[in-house]
Amino acid sequence: AIAADSAGTPVNGWGVVGGVVSLLLGMLVVSSLTIVAPGDTKVTQFFGRYLGTVRKQGLLMTVPLTTKKKVSVKVRNFETNEIKVNDADGNPITIAAIVVWQVADTAKSVFAVEQYEDFVTVQAESALRHVASSHPYDFAEPGEESLRGSTDLVSRELAEEVAARIKIAGLEVVETRISSLAYAPEIA
Repeated sequence: AIAADSAGTPVNGWGVVGGVVSLLLGMLVVSSLTIVAPGDTKVTQFFGRYLGTVRKQGLLMTVPLTTKKKVSVKVRNFETNEIKVNDADGNPITIAAIVVWQVADTAKSVFAVEQYEDFVTVQAESALRHVASSHPYDFAEPGEESLRGSTDLVSRELAEEVAARIKIAGLEVVETRISSLAYAPEIA
């Protein structure tokens, strides 16, 4: 027997089932497609389990029903806030630095910290404060480096300290530079 709708038109049950199956298969295919732009990656998870990182660029097919989070691996930079700190001699100075960094391990950057951009900012300012307070602003003793006289050495030391602090989040430092260095206004 053939079923009929309310208007008396015959309805093919297999056509409806085929349409529903086609719709479900289409949704699975669409859920597996992803676009990866140059300089970006996609961290994929399948029901909360980390599957891997898609690094190849273009329109790609992945495992269906995965969640994908975009992670940029482009080199980024920022300038720390100008902070006031006492140098090794106890003189108040203001100092700021430019930090150039990038994501090295996409999985760690997504899963190890909440917001890796904020993490870099806080750790860089903390490292800058530590490095600035361990050197005198000027007039270093023999064998000692001053902030003003040895800016390349201080920048390297700052880069190493920031790198050690942000490594846990899968991030790496490309370069750091001191962008501002002066006695605090009350001294100058």
